[in-house]
Amino acid sequence: MFSKEESAKIRQEFWTSFGKSFPRKWLLYNTKIKGVSFKFVADRKKAMVALDIENIDPVFNELIYDQLLSLKTLLTTDYLSEVIYDNSYELDNGKIIHRVYVNHNTKFSIHNKNTWRDCYEFFVETMQKFELFFYEYEDFIKQAVQ
Repeated sequence: MFSKEESAKIRQEFWTSFGKSFPRKWLLYNTKIKGVSFKFVADRKKAMVALDIENIDPVFNELIYDQLLSLKTLLTTDYLSEVIYDNSYELDNGKIIHRVYVNHNTKFSIHNKNTWRDCYEFFVETMQKFELFFYEYEDFIKQAVQ
């Protein structure tokens, strides 16, 4: 078991190591759609690459999510076959958001450095495909709220 301080240090080391190992400017919060962002997620039990929809306007969120849902076949066929759509994903803080994501299916814990390399490779491969999809259909996705 790790203390809060040790755990925080390990998390910081994980993300610093990822950034140094794979230096690249990711899309993340620069989607140009308010409240829509890509995220790398890693904790003690799981890792994933996610597209989160969490604008303060619930109607906006629903419109964007529905637009992404209309692209599900294209996303799963051409980019990410294991993508999961969840219109009521509960974050650790209890907040409910819309999330489209891909789980890292290999055993992972941010506290186990032996699992980091596989996770990093998963992050890079998955995020690149997710970004390609987003860039290809960005205008269509934005139409939902214009």
